[in-house]
Amino acid sequence: MSLFPPPTRIEAEVFAELPQKFRKKEISPERRASGRSMPTHGCFLEGPSFDREGNLYVVDIPYGRIFRISPAGHFELVVEYDGEPNGLKIHRDGRIFVADYRNGLMLLDARRAKVEPLITRYNAERFKGLNDLHFASNGDLYFTDQGQTGLQDPTGRVYRYTADGKLILLADNIPSPNGLVLNGKENILYVAVTRANAVWRLPLLPDGTVSRMGVFIQLSGGRGPDGMAIDENDGLAVAHPDMGAVWIFNHRGEPQLRIQSPKSDIVTNVAYGGHDRKTLYIVDSEAGCILTAKVPTAGRVMYSHLQRLR
Repeated sequence: MSLFPPPTRIEAEVFAELPQKFRKKEISPERRASGRSMPTHGCFLEGPSFDREGNLYVVDIPYGRIFRISPAGHFELVVEYDGEPNGLKIHRDGRIFVADYRNGLMLLDARRAKVEPLITRYNAERFKGLNDLHFASNGDLYFTDQGQTGLQDPTGRVYRYTADGKLILLADNIPSPNGLVLNGKENILYVAVTRANAVWRLPLLPDGTVSRMGVFIQLSGGRGPDGMAIDENDGLAVAHPDMGAVWIFNHRGEPQLRIQSPKSDIVTNVAYGGHDRKTLYIVDSEAGCILTAKVPTAGRVMYSHLQRLR
């Protein structure tokens, strides 16, 4: 029996599709040997983030590519490199940070078309496989280290990389940490825990450490939540792969809206955009396209957008 009535359901619209000329027909021997399947449509997009000019950056995980999508929906290849970019966020000073599954935390110089390592290890050990990242208003960067963790190996990690260059381990017991966002007061970090099919709540103490973490939202179906975004009222937009949907929850964790993809079931990530920030941009990774849907509450002005939206 459901705890809540079914949320209002709407269908997203296609904003932009990766052109055929960018769709690959093969994957690297290394990736094939690892047991990962060939993407059905020659790409697997993720990691949406807007720059100050309103361009939307996305990554293409299996092919080591980063694209820039204009406000008119035109794709441009920024860089192709030897890596597996999984998440991307833009600092307000213009630096572009990339969570690379294979290489660690990277920096993209879009003008030079170069991706270079920033942090590749913690306590002299390689990361398991970085996934997603999120900026606080003070410039601290939170990111998840997912690797192949799950219920069989609940050792996924969450880190905070401070603005003054310190790397701090916040949690190391999470079965597949994925997308993450801070609430408006920045005293709670929400983490999508994919293999537990839940969103966890990590309260942050004044010294920056975590205390009394717990489950905030328990989902069902699909493979579990992926990317998230937060609105001005602390409501969460949660992408849910295999359900083909994005759920909108209010600040209490009550479901308000279900946004359905018209393309595929593999919806992985979200970002608020538009002049009023009431447009949700949705990554349909399987289909290789970006969807949009109008939502009632504006997305919170994140650290990377402060200068652009003032």
